[in-house]
Amino acid sequence: MTAAESTTHYATSTRVMGVVWTVIALLLLLDVLLRGEGRTAWIAAALLAASVAGVYIVWLRPRVVSTGRGLRVINPVREVFVPWSAVEWIDVLDVLRVHTSSGVVRSWPLRESKRSKVRENMRRDAGHIDTDVDDDPGSARPVDLMARDLRRDAERYRARPLGGPIEDVDEAGPAAIGAEDRPQTMVPVEVIVVLSLTAAMLVAVFLLA
Repeated sequence: MTAAESTTHYATSTRVMGVVWTVIALLLLLDVLLRGEGRTAWIAAALLAASVAGVYIVWLRPRVVSTGRGLRVINPVREVFVPWSAVEWIDVLDVLRVHTSSGVVRSWPLRESKRSKVRENMRRDAGHIDTDVDDDPGSARPVDLMARDLRRDAERYRARPLGGPIEDVDEAGPAAIGAEDRPQTMVPVEVIVVLSLTAAMLVAVFLLA
Protein backbone atom coordinates (compact mmCIF):
# COMPACT_ATOMS: atom_id res chain seq x y z
CA MET A 1 0.00 0.00 0.00
CA THR A 2 1.58 3.25 -1.11
CA ALA A 3 0.68 6.76 0.02
CA ALA A 4 -1.60 7.01 -3.01
CA GLU A 5 -3.34 3.77 -1.97
CA SER A 6 -4.02 4.82 1.61
CA THR A 7 -7.61 4.66 2.84
CA THR A 8 -9.20 7.55 4.75
CA HIS A 9 -12.06 7.13 7.22
CA TYR A 10 -13.96 10.13 8.52
CA ALA A 11 -17.34 11.19 9.89
CA THR A 12 -19.43 12.16 6.88
CA SER A 13 -21.98 14.21 8.84
CA THR A 14 -19.40 16.49 10.42
CA ARG A 15 -17.58 16.86 7.11
CA VAL A 16 -20.80 17.96 5.43
CA MET A 17 -21.63 20.41 8.25
CA GLY A 18 -18.08 21.74 8.12
CA VAL A 19 -18.22 22.37 4.38
CA VAL A 20 -21.67 23.97 4.62
CA TRP A 21 -20.63 26.31 7.41
CA THR A 22 -17.38 27.21 5.66
CA VAL A 23 -19.29 28.24 2.52
CA ILE A 24 -21.80 30.25 4.57
CA ALA A 25 -19.06 31.92 6.62
CA LEU A 26 -17.09 32.87 3.50
CA LEU A 27 -20.17 34.41 1.90
CA LEU A 28 -20.91 36.36 5.08
CA LEU A 29 -17.27 37.42 5.28
CA LEU A 30 -17.40 38.69 1.70
CA ASP A 31 -20.56 40.62 2.49
CA VAL A 32 -18.96 42.18 5.58
CA LEU A 33 -15.86 43.20 3.65
CA LEU A 34 -17.92 44.77 0.85
CA ARG A 35 -20.62 46.48 2.89
CA GLY A 36 -19.39 46.68 6.47
CA GLU A 37 -17.81 49.74 8.02
CA GLY A 38 -15.94 50.59 11.19
CA ARG A 39 -14.87 48.55 14.19
CA THR A 40 -17.96 46.32 14.19
CA ALA A 41 -17.24 45.14 10.65
CA TRP A 42 -13.63 44.28 11.54
CA ILE A 43 -14.71 42.31 14.59
CA ALA A 44 -17.40 40.46 12.64
CA ALA A 45 -14.91 39.59 9.91
CA ALA A 46 -12.40 38.32 12.47
CA LEU A 47 -15.00 36.17 14.20
CA LEU A 48 -16.14 34.67 10.90
CA ALA A 49 -12.55 33.89 9.91
CA ALA A 50 -11.93 32.36 13.34
CA SER A 51 -15.04 30.19 12.98
CA VAL A 52 -13.72 28.82 9.68
CA ALA A 53 -10.41 27.98 11.36
CA GLY A 54 -12.26 26.30 14.22
CA VAL A 55 -14.43 24.26 11.86
CA TYR A 56 -11.32 23.11 9.99
CA ILE A 57 -9.59 22.00 13.20
CA VAL A 58 -12.62 20.34 14.81
CA TRP A 59 -14.73 19.05 11.89
CA LEU A 60 -12.73 18.92 8.65
CA ARG A 61 -9.23 17.88 9.69
CA PRO A 62 -9.92 14.88 12.01
CA ARG A 63 -9.83 11.46 10.33
CA VAL A 64 -8.18 8.04 10.46
CA VAL A 65 -5.89 7.06 7.60
CA SER A 66 -4.82 3.48 6.95
CA THR A 67 -1.38 3.41 5.30
CA GLY A 68 1.08 0.68 4.40
CA ARG A 69 3.08 1.43 7.54
CA GLY A 70 0.30 1.90 10.09
CA LEU A 71 -2.61 4.05 11.20
CA ARG A 72 -2.72 7.84 11.33
CA VAL A 73 -5.22 8.76 14.02
CA ILE A 74 -5.79 12.48 13.41
CA ASN A 75 -7.71 14.24 16.17
CA PRO A 76 -8.42 18.00 16.35
CA VAL A 77 -5.12 18.94 18.01
CA ARG A 78 -3.01 15.80 18.22
CA GLU A 79 -2.01 13.22 15.64
CA VAL A 80 -0.98 9.69 16.62
CA PHE A 81 0.80 7.24 14.35
CA VAL A 82 0.34 3.57 15.28
CA PRO A 83 2.58 1.09 13.41
CA TRP A 84 0.76 -2.07 12.38
CA SER A 85 3.08 -4.13 14.57
CA ALA A 86 1.78 -2.22 17.62
CA VAL A 87 -1.91 -2.75 16.86
CA GLU A 88 -3.47 -5.37 19.15
CA TRP A 89 -7.16 -4.78 18.41
CA ILE A 90 -9.52 -2.17 17.00
CA ASP A 91 -13.04 -1.79 18.34
CA VAL A 92 -15.79 0.72 19.07
CA LEU A 93 -17.05 1.89 22.45
CA ASP A 94 -18.27 5.48 22.28
CA VAL A 95 -15.51 6.16 19.74
CA LEU A 96 -13.29 3.99 17.59
CA ARG A 97 -10.37 2.71 19.67
CA VAL A 98 -7.00 1.30 18.66
CA HIS A 99 -5.59 -0.97 21.37
CA THR A 100 -1.79 -1.05 21.57
CA SER A 101 0.81 -2.31 24.01
CA SER A 102 1.29 1.32 25.10
CA GLY A 103 -2.40 1.96 25.78
CA VAL A 104 -5.56 2.83 23.90
CA VAL A 105 -5.60 5.43 21.12
CA ARG A 106 -9.04 7.02 20.71
CA SER A 107 -10.27 8.49 17.44
CA TRP A 108 -12.19 11.68 18.19
CA PRO A 109 -14.11 11.96 14.87
CA LEU A 110 -15.12 8.31 14.43
CA ARG A 111 -17.77 7.83 17.08
CA GLU A 112 -20.97 5.95 17.75
CA SER A 113 -23.83 8.45 17.92
CA LYS A 114 -26.58 6.02 18.91
CA ARG A 115 -26.79 5.87 22.72
CA SER A 116 -28.30 2.41 22.87
CA LYS A 117 -25.43 1.11 20.76
CA VAL A 118 -22.90 2.80 23.06
CA ARG A 119 -24.50 1.06 26.04
CA GLU A 120 -24.35 -2.26 24.20
CA ASN A 121 -20.68 -1.65 23.38
CA MET A 122 -19.95 -0.91 27.02
CA ARG A 123 -21.48 -4.24 28.01
CA ARG A 124 -19.18 -5.93 25.53
CA ASP A 125 -16.13 -4.08 26.82
CA ALA A 126 -15.28 -6.75 29.39
CA GLY A 127 -13.25 -8.42 26.66
CA HIS A 128 -12.26 -8.00 23.03
CA ILE A 129 -15.48 -9.45 21.66
CA ASP A 130 -16.02 -8.93 17.97
CA THR A 131 -19.35 -7.65 16.72
CA ASP A 132 -21.61 -9.44 14.26
CA VAL A 133 -20.48 -7.20 11.43
CA ASP A 134 -19.22 -10.07 9.30
CA ASP A 135 -22.42 -12.06 9.88
CA ASP A 136 -24.80 -9.25 8.98
CA PRO A 137 -22.92 -6.28 7.48
CA GLY A 138 -26.16 -4.79 6.20
CA SER A 139 -27.33 -3.98 9.73
CA ALA A 140 -23.94 -2.85 11.03
CA ARG A 141 -23.34 0.71 12.15
CA PRO A 142 -20.95 2.77 9.95
CA VAL A 143 -18.25 3.07 12.61
CA ASP A 144 -18.39 -0.72 13.20
CA LEU A 145 -17.73 -1.26 9.49
CA MET A 146 -14.78 1.13 9.70
CA ALA A 147 -13.39 -0.84 12.67
CA ARG A 148 -13.81 -4.09 10.74
CA ASP A 149 -11.97 -2.70 7.72
CA LEU A 150 -9.14 -1.45 9.92
CA ARG A 151 -8.86 -4.83 11.68
CA ARG A 152 -8.54 -6.46 8.27
CA ASP A 153 -5.82 -3.98 7.32
CA ALA A 154 -4.01 -4.76 10.58
CA GLU A 155 -4.15 -8.50 9.91
CA ARG A 156 -2.90 -7.96 6.39
CA TYR A 157 0.01 -5.66 7.17
CA ARG A 158 0.99 -6.51 10.78
CA ALA A 159 3.53 -9.15 9.77
CA ARG A 160 5.19 -6.86 7.21
CA PRO A 161 8.49 -5.46 8.55
CA LEU A 162 8.78 -1.68 8.51
CA GLY A 163 12.08 -1.73 6.69
CA GLY A 164 13.66 0.94 8.85
CA PRO A 165 12.37 4.17 10.38
CA ILE A 166 9.91 6.21 8.33
CA GLU A 167 11.57 9.25 6.81
CA ASP A 168 9.00 10.49 4.29
CA VAL A 169 6.16 12.58 5.75
CA ASP A 170 4.00 11.85 2.70
CA GLU A 171 4.20 8.13 3.37
CA ALA A 172 2.41 8.00 6.73
CA GLY A 173 2.12 11.52 8.11
CA PRO A 174 4.35 13.71 10.30
CA ALA A 175 3.83 11.72 13.51
CA ALA A 176 5.28 8.65 11.80
CA ILE A 177 8.72 10.16 11.16
CA GLY A 178 11.27 7.91 12.88
CA ALA A 179 8.62 5.52 14.19
CA GLU A 180 9.51 1.86 14.47
CA ASP A 181 7.30 -0.33 16.65
CA ARG A 182 5.56 2.01 19.11
CA PRO A 183 2.87 4.68 18.70
CA GLN A 184 4.11 8.25 18.33
CA THR A 185 2.14 11.38 19.17
CA MET A 186 2.66 14.96 18.06
CA VAL A 187 0.92 18.28 17.58
CA PRO A 188 1.26 18.95 13.82
CA VAL A 189 2.76 22.20 12.60
CA GLU A 190 -0.42 23.05 10.67
CA VAL A 191 -2.45 23.00 13.89
CA ILE A 192 0.05 25.27 15.65
CA VAL A 193 0.08 27.67 12.69
CA VAL A 194 -3.73 27.81 12.34
CA LEU A 195 -4.34 28.32 16.06
CA SER A 196 -1.52 30.86 16.43
CA LEU A 197 -2.59 32.95 13.43
CA THR A 198 -6.24 32.85 14.52
CA ALA A 199 -5.37 33.94 18.06
CA ALA A 200 -3.07 36.71 16.78
CA MET A 201 -5.76 37.96 14.39
CA LEU A 202 -8.42 38.10 17.10
CA VAL A 203 -6.12 39.91 19.53
CA ALA A 204 -5.04 42.39 16.88
CA VAL A 205 -8.59 43.15 15.78
CA PHE A 206 -9.97 43.65 19.27
CA LEU A 207 -7.02 45.81 20.30
CA LEU A 208 -6.50 47.86 17.17
CA ALA A 209 -9.85 48.02 15.37
